Amino acid sequence: RARHILRQLSAALAEAHDAGIVHRDIKPSNVMLCTRGGVRDFVKVFDFGLVKDIGAPASVQITSEQTIAGTPLYIAPESLLAPEKVGPAADVYGVGCVAYFLLTGRTPFLGNSFVEVCSQHVHSTPAPPSKYVSAVPAELDAIVLRCLEKSPESRPSARELEAAFGP
Repeated sequence: RARHILRQLSAALAEAHDAGIVHRDIKPSNVMLCTRGGVRDFVKVFDFGLVKDIGAPASVQITSEQTIAGTPLYIAPESLLAPEKVGPAADVYGVGCVAYFLLTGRTPFLGNSFVEVCSQHVHSTPAPPSKYVSAVPAELDAIVLRCLEKSPESRPSARELEAAFGP
């Protein structure tokens, strides 16, 4: 079931990325599951309020590229370190955080403050999801951890992720 949901989430983001749009706030509350045409767990992605249009000049952007955008428990390291350089890989990191939560019931990093959680996103390596739920297969651990790589270049694209979560 998790693979089905994550494959659809990745496909939706791949479509947005193909259109030059980066969501910048992928988190569970922005992913709705519904039944559509008899298909259970049909994914809809919400709240494009922090969207970044990759092709638009900064003067016409809806949101500032200079501002840290995202939710601390699901934010990509580059969103904190260089918000002006945020691209599609930040959404993939968010998918990794959502996948982690979906599989384990917890986020990859926990802390007592915004600063502590954000610091872990930048500096700490998360434990594999299987540390918390033994039923998570090694292959799924690897996919999730690849999404959570600190370097955006080390993460898969949303299209690659869609295929990785495939049947």
